[in-house]
Amino acid sequence: MATIDGRPAQYGITLKQLRDLMELRGREGIGKVNELGGVQEICRKLYTSPSEGLSGSKVDIEHRRETFGSNVIPPKPPKTFLQLVWEALQDVTLIILEVAALVSLGLSFYQPSDEGAAHFDEDEAKHGWIEGLAILISVIVVVIVTAFNDYTKERQFRGLQSRIEGEHTFSVIRGGEVKQISVGDIVVGDICQVKYGDLLPADGILIQSNDLKIDESSLTGESDHVKKGESFDPMVLSGTHVMEGSGKMLVTAVGVNSQAGIIFTLLGAAVDQQEAEIKKKKKEAKKQRKKKSLTGAAEEPEAAPVTGNSHVSVPAAQITDRTANKHSADVPPPSENHAQAPPPESHKKEKSVLQAKLTKLAIQIGYAGSSIAALTVVILVVQFCVKTFVFEKETWKTSYANELVRHLIIGVTVLVVAVPEGLPLAVTLSLAYSVKKMMKDNNLVRHLDACETMGNATAICSDKTGTLTTNRMTVVQTYICEKLSKTLPKFSDIPEHVANLMVQAISINCAYTSRVMPPDEPGELPKQVGNKTECALLGFVQAMGKNYQTVRDDTPEEVFTRVYTFNSVRKSMSTVVPRQGGGYRLFTKGASEIMLKKCAFIYGRDGHLEKFTREMQDRLVRQVIEPMACDGLRTISIAYRDFVPGKAEINQVHIDNDPNWDDEENIVNNLTCLCVVGIEDPVRPEVPDAIRKCQRAGITVRMVTGDNINTARSIASKCGIIKPGDDFLILEGKEFNRRIRDSNGEVQQHLLDKVWPKLRVLARSSPTDKYTLVKGIIDSKISDSREVVAVTGDGTNDGPALKKADVGFAMGIAGTDVAKEASDIILTDDNFSSIVKAVMWGRNVYDSIAKFLQFQLTVNVVAVIVAFIGACAVQDSPLKAVQMLWVNLIMDTLASLALATEMPTPDLLLRKPYGRTKPLISRTMMKNILGQAVYQLSVIFALLFVGDKMLDIPTGRDSPVASQHFTIIFNTFVMMTLFNEINARKIHGQRNVFEGIFTNPIFYSIWIGTCLAQVVIIQFGTVAFSTASLTLEQWLWCLFFGVGTLLWGQLVTTIPTRKIPKILSWGRGHPEEYTEAIALGEEKFDPDSQDGKKPRAGQILWIRGLTRLQTQVIGGELQERLIPVPYSKSSTDQAIRVVNAFRQGLDARYSDNPTLAEVLRKQSSLSKRLSQTSSIDYADNVMDELAIPEIDVERLSSHSHTETAV
Repeated sequence: MATIDGRPAQYGITLKQLRDLMELRGREGIGKVNELGGVQEICRKLYTSPSEGLSGSKVDIEHRRETFGSNVIPPKPPKTFLQLVWEALQDVTLIILEVAALVSLGLSFYQPSDEGAAHFDEDEAKHGWIEGLAILISVIVVVIVTAFNDYTKERQFRGLQSRIEGEHTFSVIRGGEVKQISVGDIVVGDICQVKYGDLLPADGILIQSNDLKIDESSLTGESDHVKKGESFDPMVLSGTHVMEGSGKMLVTAVGVNSQAGIIFTLLGAAVDQQEAEIKKKKKEAKKQRKKKSLTGAAEEPEAAPVTGNSHVSVPAAQITDRTANKHSADVPPPSENHAQAPPPESHKKEKSVLQAKLTKLAIQIGYAGSSIAALTVVILVVQFCVKTFVFEKETWKTSYANELVRHLIIGVTVLVVAVPEGLPLAVTLSLAYSVKKMMKDNNLVRHLDACETMGNATAICSDKTGTLTTNRMTVVQTYICEKLSKTLPKFSDIPEHVANLMVQAISINCAYTSRVMPPDEPGELPKQVGNKTECALLGFVQAMGKNYQTVRDDTPEEVFTRVYTFNSVRKSMSTVVPRQGGGYRLFTKGASEIMLKKCAFIYGRDGHLEKFTREMQDRLVRQVIEPMACDGLRTISIAYRDFVPGKAEINQVHIDNDPNWDDEENIVNNLTCLCVVGIEDPVRPEVPDAIRKCQRAGITVRMVTGDNINTARSIASKCGIIKPGDDFLILEGKEFNRRIRDSNGEVQQHLLDKVWPKLRVLARSSPTDKYTLVKGIIDSKISDSREVVAVTGDGTNDGPALKKADVGFAMGIAGTDVAKEASDIILTDDNFSSIVKAVMWGRNVYDSIAKFLQFQLTVNVVAVIVAFIGACAVQDSPLKAVQMLWVNLIMDTLASLALATEMPTPDLLLRKPYGRTKPLISRTMMKNILGQAVYQLSVIFALLFVGDKMLDIPTGRDSPVASQHFTIIFNTFVMMTLFNEINARKIHGQRNVFEGIFTNPIFYSIWIGTCLAQVVIIQFGTVAFSTASLTLEQWLWCLFFGVGTLLWGQLVTTIPTRKIPKILSWGRGHPEEYTEAIALGEEKFDPDSQDGKKPRAGQILWIRGLTRLQTQVIGGELQERLIPVPYSKSSTDQAIRVVNAFRQGLDARYSDNPTLAEVLRKQSSLSKRLSQTSSIDYADNVMDELAIPEIDVERLSSHSHTETAV
């Protein structure tokens, strides 16, 4: 018989049996587990031990992977370079150019045989094809550059993705030791420790659990938390969240075999069907629309609204998407009934400020550009026709077609120059670059737009523990038997029975996942693993010279009678264990002021038991707890209570049979207090400075903590959040609620507006208070522009506040999976000073884009006006099509690279946030744009009309071949553009434009590269670029005009900005005004919309180039498409609803494909808590007919899980 690692290779249970088992819930599940011989027997069949776990040997793990699958869902393969090239070619303007170039090519080879061929210019006939070819080549270069940028970007995001996935670990028991392993390494047979805040990485059966409650809404859509326990519902599923309690589970299904994995697999099939269906619908609706426009009938075709992004579209009424809108993710009341779907809301995530302004700007430029381009073509054509047919009275010759095509090409080129396709690129590059650099500053950005939003932040609501403090807790003061000591007492100093009880109470009533480990390097501090407050208590036991592990070994978790785990309502944790000599003993620890109210006895001097009266309580609070809290200590009380079957002593309770453990009120009461300890969590040394920087940058920092108000005040003044003499509020949660709620207990915005502006510290606050505060600040209308709020959080219950905030920061080390999933940025070092870096990067993104805009718009204005006036005055654009494409390439692609990669400087933190209403193009920028445009236009027109006389060269105005005259115009234009790129590096009116130029190698290497390329084009690109080579003197003239822009720039800077009318700034006002009109980029197709408004074809056309801006860059859609984040926002939740809605519409539509309908119908049984049928039969029999495609995880939902999803 074959053996693996000393055990038989054949498992006692098959993959199919395990999959069937995980289908069941509740009683059915228990029945099935018992059928298989119980959990212990299943462990034996899988060759694993409930207490020791797997051996962890490589051979064994590998064999399990081969047999039961590995815990990854294969991601969708990235787009190939060719696919990206194909996508870049879809740009409408480029298509027009390609067609025109091909027509021009064709006509140049077509020699008309008519009688006027005699005077047909020989030279032009020879070189006629070159222009067409050159344009084609330019288009190819533009396309390849675009595709290459997309490709590197995609690669960067893949890197980011694997980084995020690498961060996600889980604790399993292997070889008798608890280890943190990457979620992808979990195999069937592993024993996992499950605790509060975990996102479960695989399906399993509970071996042991304490008070475990799980949020299964991601699988079932039910918002109520489900109680789990070995005796009544032992099945826990991947992708669900642990909201309370702890436990141990045996992993039974991983990867594509787990419940979440099965859904993903199905969705892969469903999505493809869905897409085919959508296409069909579109076609039908088109026909309907045509019919409608012909008949004028107002019948509305029934069609599902289809969105253009990567989400699966489903008839909206059948699917409610609670995750779509991060900003309106108001917490649903727990009683919410999901039986009927609410009316569909248009949940598009609010656009970031920058995105809204840029989109509007781009549309306006697109409109202006297209009008001028059309006008140019019309003027050129009319002039040509009038001149040829009216004055010269020629008859039509076929060769004239070529002329008309040339005019069209000039028009299209003007358009290409006018539409700023470099904008999306600049934004993408700037964001992608920032995100990459922010990784080094310990900011792991999960949503791209968070990076830019952070630059506008006006308020930060921060947690205390771990963010402002080091999260390394130690017990520094104790109060035991009426003795307050500022140093740790020895075991021998405390009465023995009290000391033994304390050691037991701490060792047993701290989660067994919390441990103090020896340090990695000798001389360092011991490592704290698990809950830091508990680690401080365990450290206290070790300091008394005792070992907590021996106590735990004597009382393993399996013997616990009941555990009341810590949560934000209880603010305490209690454990009930069997007592020696019969009965039970309850140990409790928790926040002092809450615990002492529940104590009826206390150990006095020399360990004598005393009654704990009301007056003693008050004295203890005054003399012990408040002074400790004022030193910034967190106070914890430890107490116990005995339940005995025989004669009870004064502080014991007599019981005849088991007490009702569910009656927590009476069980955890009349306790005997053992001690009070003060735990110190020192402020991080770098925090006060970081907070000063924030305040200087116009950002208000508020502290929201669950701690005692005195502790909070002490820490806040150490950090510099409150300063003596300032006018500020420090409130407790209760008082805060009293002030902001009306007589019916409803939160009122006007009451909140009286509180939040002065509020600096909110203590003893619940997660709901935090959410209320954040929502109140965001919804407030008292300041001119809406506040932009960032929030930090680490606990499971911080999720709603993190989602509601403009930017949610989760703690990478101390944060729970649930918090990370709700966040936008993960702080990998849990440090407040990293938030300041995020602000700096955010402001830098805004500035980079402004720099690029200032540069780009100058070029746009100049190039478009030159082409237009040139066409009118000289019947030909002074800048040829190919030349304009080259300028377009410099100014768009290369300049966006150069200007978008400037590093942030500390000066960015010296100004106030821009706010949401700040114009995108400030008056200073507009002054620079117009000032430079005036200079450049004057130079170019001077050269055009008198340049030939000035430089003593033959005029190029009527010459059919490339002339030095027009070459000088082109060269001067490029030189001025290049020097203006240096001017564009400063946008706040600074004088020294060279400052820090050598800190950005990308900038100067691109600049020098462009100059060299220009020399080559002028001297050697004569035929392709219609240029003539220039002499040294002519080159010096061009350079002279180029350097002139720098000098002129200094002159422009001297004009006081205040004198410039406000009307010249662009993009002020509320971003909301912009977002209403703009549903671009998605090209919404929705014939059912109220007034049938569709974006006009024209809009779609010019904005095609800009769609990249939308779908790829900022809306986070790109990032959601590319990064299936393991902490995904209930992706399975969306997935399941998609499957359901899809299935409902299936029966009617796919009678021809019964298998798919059947599978999906079966699968939907997942949505019912107690599923009646096994939805997994298909694993064995349907597979062949169903040919499920490669799992298309990325299209499943906006944030799909990859590796760790399941």
